[in-house]
Amino acid sequence: ASMGSAEEEDLPATDMPRVVGVLSALLERVTERNDAATGPGALEPASGSAFRAMTKPGISVRAYMARIARFAGCSPACFVVGYIYLDRLLRRRRALAVDSYSVHRLLITTVLSAVKFMDDICYNNAYFAKVGGISLPEMNYLEVDFLFGVGFDLNVSPETFGHYCAILQSEMLCLELEPESLLPPTAVAAAPGSCCSAEQSTRSFLGV
Repeated sequence: ASMGSAEEEDLPATDMPRVVGVLSALLERVTERNDAATGPGALEPASGSAFRAMTKPGISVRAYMARIARFAGCSPACFVVGYIYLDRLLRRRRALAVDSYSVHRLLITTVLSAVKFMDDICYNNAYFAKVGGISLPEMNYLEVDFLFGVGFDLNVSPETFGHYCAILQSEMLCLELEPESLLPPTAVAAAPGSCCSAEQSTRSFLGV
């Protein structure tokens, strides 16, 4: 399966949830920074992780996330939860870096895991593998590797959800976008619970 082509760089993003665009910009910046840190002589990726591809995929982070958002049919809140899962994995696996070799596999795996945890109805691994441009055995292996990588810690508290919403909102302001909701009002129902300590910040972020 192919990870993507140059033609997909021009996928329309008008209907893409705002949170997807903001998260794309954040991950693109991290990827560029880590790529630069490896130096121009690093032609081959470091081994030791299933998330690291042998070659750099020919599709940008933004286009890849737009593809996921377009075809995966998941709620916008899943992208926030996927971001939380990614952070948890990186905290536990310090040697794993988000760069051009790993970012795409990390994205499709964390979003897949978030969808399964958050949404009542979702596509199966075979469909996500096609969306992500990888084989079904790879998708299955990445999912298992991720679950063990985070210690099967998939629960997201309202406080944690609100904290990461605030991070993405700050990123949005840095991008000089209008300070409007990153998630549509309907995403409130899909967000993990609600409680007094997190309700105000989360509602402000969701624009409700």
